[in-house]
Amino acid sequence: MGLTVPVRRTLILAIAGVVAAVAAGCGEDVNTVLEKASRARQTASDLLVDFTKAADAANRAVMAETDEASVAFAREAEQGTEAVERDAGALGPILQDLKYTDEARLLDQFKSRFAEYRTLDRRILDLAVENTNLKAQRLSYGPAQEAADAFRDALKTLEPASPAEAWHVQALAATAVKTVREIQVLQAPHIADADVAVMTRMEKEMATSEMTARDALGKLRSLVGPASAQHIVAASAALDRFMALNAEIISLSRRNTNVRSLALSLDQKRQIVVKCEDSLRALRTALEKHEYAGRR
Repeated sequence: MGLTVPVRRTLILAIAGVVAAVAAGCGEDVNTVLEKASRARQTASDLLVDFTKAADAANRAVMAETDEASVAFAREAEQGTEAVERDAGALGPILQDLKYTDEARLLDQFKSRFAEYRTLDRRILDLAVENTNLKAQRLSYGPAQEAADAFRDALKTLEPASPAEAWHVQALAATAVKTVREIQVLQAPHIADADVAVMTRMEKEMATSEMTARDALGKLRSLVGPASAQHIVAASAALDRFMALNAEIISLSRRNTNVRSLALSLDQKRQIVVKCEDSLRALRTALEKHEYAGRR
């Protein structure tokens, strides 16, 4: 059933009285109060949008597959958080002028949570742009792979010093190549793992494989003919190059910046993002109630 004309007039007068009272309390005219209330609602909406964009850009920085993309997304995330701070800074005085105490409390709650978010976000972004796991992976699948292949190729055509040693030369060459491949196989799980004890165990296995490869190479020197001496030298140089790259891979992997930034994003950051968004949605809802009350 619709409202009767007298009842409508009563409601309109009541609402006008409330707005006038607010305006009087603010020391401003009704139009100014209404304009500020509208600006408060818009700024609160902008605040939620800017925060969501900033959090999303930070997540993309963590997931980026290149240094350039990671840095670009991190910059976008920083710009987003600056926009959030500007929005929050602009909204505070408006709420004070309107004497919206509950809304001001919600904004303060968000600011407190956002400060926690910013501290964590800076830590995550600093880790993300280092990309140490990604760099280790590139070394493993690029230069380290090439050095391992060069080692294998150098041992392919060894000629024994005597026919009786042919089987021995082949066996030692195969052992040397196999142990280098064992080190290669361990690189990927080392890069992916965040457990220090597990990484240490894999490094010990790598060291054992290296000793086996060098021992085999040393024995081959006395078993091959003069024509193959240069191949042993080439194999030794390739092994040195491979192990130097492996040490660099381990160092980068140990820093684990990609793994750590992802873990923080999925756990601690996700929790504080939810809290920030809850505060902003509650703030927006509270401001929308003022708008709704003014339209009834």
